[in-house]
Amino acid sequence: MPTNAQHRNYRKTYKTPRRPFEKERLDAELKLVGEYGLRCKREIWRCQYALAKLRKAARTLLTLDRKDPKRIFEGAALLRRMNRYGLLAEDELELDFVLQLTTQKLLERRLQTKVYKQGLAKSIHHARVLIRQRHISVGGQLVNVPSFNVRTSSEKHIDISANSPYGQGPPGRVARKRAAAKAAAGDDEE
Repeated sequence: MPTNAQHRNYRKTYKTPRRPFEKERLDAELKLVGEYGLRCKREIWRCQYALAKLRKAARTLLTLDRKDPKRIFEGAALLRRMNRYGLLAEDELELDFVLQLTTQKLLERRLQTKVYKQGLAKSIHHARVLIRQRHISVGGQLVNVPSFNVRTSSEKHIDISANSPYGQGPPGRVARKRAAAKAAAGDDEE
């Protein structure tokens, strides 16, 4: 029997809430879904799960002694990563600040939010559509994932893709259709 070299051990990337019908949580989630233009509540749960993993790592490192080599090495790596993704500022590079991170802070770093905040899209929903329809690139690399986490270094390189009709690319399907109709109308008049 042939073996598949591309086998991946996929695991869940989100964790459902313990109490499915808690009113306060439902209202808060609905507000977040609307504010950040998310597709479903699973996207919030995914952010919360990622945040829980970060906080857990920080908590386990905080239990170790300050001089412990594991805490020094892994703590510095964790803080460097948080800083690179813009979750912690330069003056907040301590493990205690990782525990104070919120879901909103993670949602603010999404490509969808950044495209809207930079004025490339008219609304947060328009930003999602532009990304999914392959009009947005980050540093020259086309990205079509709205939940892509933008690094602070890549933030200024978010732009309309080079081969997009909105940029310098060829005209889109509707523009070509209108041009053909205009050309046909011009031929009829002659």
